[in-house]
Amino acid sequence: MGVGGSFWDLLKPYARHEGAGYLRGRRVAVDLSFWVVSHSTAIRARSPGARKPHLRNTFFRTLSLFAKMGAFPVFVVDGQPSPLKSQARAARFFRGSGMDLAALPSTEAESSGAATPVKGKNAAFTRCVEECVELLEYLGMPVLWAKGEAEALCAQLNNEGHVDACITADSDAFLFGAKTVIKVLKSNCKEPFECYNIADIEAGLGLKRKQMVAMALLIGSDHDLHGVPGFGLETALRFVQLFDEVEILDKLREIGRGVYPFLEGLDNPQINDLPSSSTKGSIVKSPHCSHCGHPGSKKNHSKVGCNYCLVDALENCMEKLAGFKCECPSCEKARDLKEQRKHENWQIKVCRRIAAETNFPNEEIIKLYLSDDNLDKEKGVPLLSWNKPDVEALVDFLTYSQNWEPSYIRQRMLPMLSTIYLREVASSPSTSLLLYDQYEFDSIQRIKIRHGHPYYLVKWKRGTWGMNSSISSKKPVAEGETSSEVVVLDEDEEDAVVCESSELLDEPDVPQVLTDDGCCFLLTDEDIQLVSSAFPKETARFQEQQRLKEAKSRSRKSKSSTSAFETPKGPRPSGVQLSITEFYRRSKKGLSIESGKKPVGEGEASKEGSRKASDRDPNNGLLKSTRRRLHFD
Repeated sequence: MGVGGSFWDLLKPYARHEGAGYLRGRRVAVDLSFWVVSHSTAIRARSPGARKPHLRNTFFRTLSLFAKMGAFPVFVVDGQPSPLKSQARAARFFRGSGMDLAALPSTEAESSGAATPVKGKNAAFTRCVEECVELLEYLGMPVLWAKGEAEALCAQLNNEGHVDACITADSDAFLFGAKTVIKVLKSNCKEPFECYNIADIEAGLGLKRKQMVAMALLIGSDHDLHGVPGFGLETALRFVQLFDEVEILDKLREIGRGVYPFLEGLDNPQINDLPSSSTKGSIVKSPHCSHCGHPGSKKNHSKVGCNYCLVDALENCMEKLAGFKCECPSCEKARDLKEQRKHENWQIKVCRRIAAETNFPNEEIIKLYLSDDNLDKEKGVPLLSWNKPDVEALVDFLTYSQNWEPSYIRQRMLPMLSTIYLREVASSPSTSLLLYDQYEFDSIQRIKIRHGHPYYLVKWKRGTWGMNSSISSKKPVAEGETSSEVVVLDEDEEDAVVCESSELLDEPDVPQVLTDDGCCFLLTDEDIQLVSSAFPKETARFQEQQRLKEAKSRSRKSKSSTSAFETPKGPRPSGVQLSITEFYRRSKKGLSIESGKKPVGEGEASKEGSRKASDRDPNNGLLKSTRRRLHFD
């Protein structure tokens, strides 16, 4: 949840909508608990028979984030939760179990053992997280353990520059110091995802980190579900915007002690001793005419007229309209004074609500949000390194836990392995092959647009030296067939795999299989810049071929366009429509013959070029509509 009061709705107008290419080459910190909770629930809702959906989703989503989006994910695991969050954890358990929140145990009851079901559920969740961590280690992903909240460590890594963004749904990541937060990320979604930058929030709302901490104290958060009674999102925002980030927390401490910070000229005034607005001096408003509403009496206007109405007598004094407001200086001062009193009364009311709370503000919550020591030192210092996946151990793990076929697992792993291979070749060219010494880079087939982002469709050629490896192919696989054990399952095997419907979340793209002249190829979608860096010669050759194809296409189009304007020679076929010039020429020629005269340009008509058109046209005396019918009918 994070900050209460629909805090995300307040920030949503300032979100940027980014596409799949935004994360390419960036390091992102992932709140692993958020992945496990949210998407396991979604998979169970869509496929109730799913087996360990947290492993399935973590596997597919990591592959998509690493290979398709080109990001470098860093996974962060929750540590020991703060005692301040015990109420929020118990409330989540009660909501998920369908129980009444009135039976929610207090903090004292939970510490005495009354929250045994909550602890039992947390133990089951901890086992799910440990299984996901084991899977990520087989994939070669870095995993960090937080001292407390995972989003706190994600925010610290982002604030210190170790990562470029955080992926979490907890809005209090900004309170922990995050600069860029990605709320919802679906790797298979065509729609752009929401990306929140603290710079945009500061420019739009004027909120900085400590001001957001103050809003959490007033509204409530995971560490204090209730907040201050009477404070909503709009009230807290309006109150916090009255102070700068440097002074906001000190002002809250003063108000908590009963000191009113708004009045000037008084030394430490107490809220209970505040003067009421009725005791303040007021501006004496000048008399106004009851007829026109302008300064002056009605009697005086009847004698000398109104200077604002610019008339001489009352009968010509304009009657004021409904909702009329006088704009004279005294009226403006009176209205300003009224607004000022209204604002001061609101400030006094808000301060009294805050001062009524005991032990406000909670210094433990402030220290928790502003602390930059969220790393569990016993688990190791932040070492962000991405290693090669242990494919054999991963196959054994998923075969046992998910009941998947080894060929299916290797098929899904191929995009990740090809991405790692291209990165290695780009950094240090080598002659090593791709996967189990079976496939090497062959060529670029074409450019493919996927989710609005261009990719190279790369052909990986299978070498003959890979036939003796641990994975063998029974026969060449044609495009569209599914019989090779290397990359594609048989239809019966694929149906036996649990929960592998293409409609489920984050299902990765399956590599295509192609046979050409007896050679077996795999087709994968790869990033254009990565392929260009790894194989510059092959990329240049492909680009040159593309330029030649475009030149030939342009030449064919130019020839077809010029031939369309040329008049064909010889007799025209009977079924071909005449052009407009030929139509007019034949119509006029036919009319000339029918009228008893030779066609234009023959005989006497050629000698009468100096004559007027009215003298040559026998139908000149007819109406224009009649002449048109004779020409076209």
